[in-house]
Amino acid sequence: MIITRTPFRISFVGGGSDLPSFYRSNGGAVLSTTIDKYMYISSHDFFEPGEIRTKYSKTETVGAVSDLQHPILRTIMQKLGVREGLEVSSIADVPAGTGMGSSSSFTVGTLHNLMARQGRLGEVDKAWLGRMACQVELEDLGEPIGKQDQYAAAYGGLNIIRFHKDDSVEVEAIQISAELRGAFCQHMKLYYIGNQRSASTILAEQSKTSSEADKVASLKTMVSFVEPFAGSLSTGDWKDLGNHMHENWKLKQSLASGISNPRIQEAYQAGMAAGAWGGKLLGAGGGGFMLFMAPPSAHAALDQSMHECRPFPFQLDLDGSKVIFNG
Repeated sequence: MIITRTPFRISFVGGGSDLPSFYRSNGGAVLSTTIDKYMYISSHDFFEPGEIRTKYSKTETVGAVSDLQHPILRTIMQKLGVREGLEVSSIADVPAGTGMGSSSSFTVGTLHNLMARQGRLGEVDKAWLGRMACQVELEDLGEPIGKQDQYAAAYGGLNIIRFHKDDSVEVEAIQISAELRGAFCQHMKLYYIGNQRSASTILAEQSKTSSEADKVASLKTMVSFVEPFAGSLSTGDWKDLGNHMHENWKLKQSLASGISNPRIQEAYQAGMAAGAWGGKLLGAGGGGFMLFMAPPSAHAALDQSMHECRPFPFQLDLDGSKVIFNG
């Protein structure tokens, strides 16, 4: 059995600039971190040598890779030349459709696991995992998504991820002390507000409209927050981080119609009224998790104001995707 553990991510500023429709003309950048919530992929020899069994939200048992319904599993197995006689299962700490990049964590983790199974870990590094996951999701499957989630899951940690016009991606780790990392977490509050959704519809609309002048201007401004955000991280200016997240969230809502809704607006306004400096909805929008930056003294009031939403404690992850069992 082989088990890989691949983290989920939360992004702070610059989200949306990782869509090819934007960065190929303007360049893009996001600042994000991975957290200690994970996608676990296990692979094991299947008892029936002529079949493949996969377990995710459903169970499939098929006689050939091409018969798999799960598009990511089917594509990866075909790409890597995986044969029958295999069982692959996934378990996640966070459900899909909640804005933490679960689909890309699944892709990265599956690639990592099956390369380990083939004895090819010498060919695998973080850049390979990010690049290959993007190839599977964007090129092979034609998903209307960006590139930040794949690289965040592969690399792990707190990073600026830059998307260049030539389709290359650069990951710059933000080096801060353990004390600052701890204080950073102590100033964040995350809540699950519900309404799991597919990001594809929202991102497809955003991709189509990302060449419009007002959308380009908004995205460029969001990208411009990345460097100041990193600077404030290095000095522990938590209020300034909240201010940047607030401005980023206001701009993000203008990018596509499904990003926000009255319930999301109500939750955000309640958090701000309770003393948060700023916040945002994670992922493409429409539901999932809402993140606030707030002084610890305001956290009790935040919990009370968000009483209909579930608090979700977390810490930062520094490792990225890794093989945690190979036996």
